[in-house]
Amino acid sequence: MTNPFYDPYVILTKVYSEGAHLKIALAETPIEELNRARTVKTVYGVLENDGYLTRCIAAFAEKSPKSGVRIVLKIALYWLIFLEKPRYMVTDTAVELLKKMGKGGASGFANAFLRRFDESKVVLPAGEEGLAARSNFPLFAVHELCARYGARAENILLARSHGVTVRFERGEENYLARPHEDTPFEHLYIFKNFARDEGFDRGDYTFQSVGSVAICDLIEPCENFLDACAAPGGKSVLLAKKCTYVTSCELHSHRVELILSYFRRMGVQNATAMQADSSVFNAAFEKKFDGILCDVPCSGLGTVSENPDLPLSKKSEDIVDLTQVQLKILRNCARYLKEGGALYYSTCSILDAENDGVVGAFLRENSGFVAELVSSTLAHEKTAYGVQFLPDTAFGAGFYVAKLRRKA
Repeated sequence: MTNPFYDPYVILTKVYSEGAHLKIALAETPIEELNRARTVKTVYGVLENDGYLTRCIAAFAEKSPKSGVRIVLKIALYWLIFLEKPRYMVTDTAVELLKKMGKGGASGFANAFLRRFDESKVVLPAGEEGLAARSNFPLFAVHELCARYGARAENILLARSHGVTVRFERGEENYLARPHEDTPFEHLYIFKNFARDEGFDRGDYTFQSVGSVAICDLIEPCENFLDACAAPGGKSVLLAKKCTYVTSCELHSHRVELILSYFRRMGVQNATAMQADSSVFNAAFEKKFDGILCDVPCSGLGTVSENPDLPLSKKSEDIVDLTQVQLKILRNCARYLKEGGALYYSTCSILDAENDGVVGAFLRENSGFVAELVSSTLAHEKTAYGVQFLPDTAFGAGFYVAKLRRKA
């Protein structure tokens, strides 16, 4: 059996030092199967509490340790504080790993650090800076949400995922004896734990977020539909149930294959997927579609509870760049819509600049479009142009949808 900190260390090194996405690092790293659940819990826990753990280290280290040592200390502190493991065991495990990694010189430092660490002496700053450390959101996002939602911002920022969301095509009665939570949508449930079995390969069910299903629920049936930024394909699969034909576009070829594989697994025959840049005009698509969804690339800050590595690289200037991409996609896809058709714009962001900000800019440029009122059975907030779903009332997820009608 390997050192229990080793597998988390390898995965977190890829995330912290190499900029890898957590889910990709988990999928591509060989880990000890017997302790997979423990490893996954550890890496998610460290990243969810990164800001706090960083301050814990700063409180008891005269200078910041090098990256490898810092990662080991974060794992050890997570086990000590959040998993409440015995101090001697955590310390011995951390020291042993550092020695095996050839960092024997740092093992004495880690040993002394962990033996004298006292969480009661870790003092967080007051106000928004302290909330950023506790929530693991970037400070610029905390500032915006506090300004907009006041005291509620803390609940939004600290909301956590409710579990694994599963959408069933058939056979759900075979699974609902397990502990689960209902959602407002048919055949969609949230499980605390859900191990994939042969039913997944048969297409009996799929893993699909509440946000993804809620967006599809708002889309009206039509003949010819375009999913402009479609990977991994879950929304296209669901929209194929209410639209006669769905065309799915994706920028990267390997993600097109992912969509096609999704179609095959779920038995979808009235849809196709193709490689295309939805920000670049395709004359063959001009005024071709009755409905279009632009689920654009975004900051993802509405999904931090599912993707705790996201805040590590987010800066306020990134949002400015993203909004330009988002607006470019929306402008281009508007040219593909027939008169009288509906154009849907969505993100998994809780930042106004990416949501009403982009839609408002588009409407000011395009007098031939008008925002239509939309509503959902899932708790939401009305905005100037669409609806905002927030993590504290939407099962830990934050996302936005607006519906724009092209005037006849």
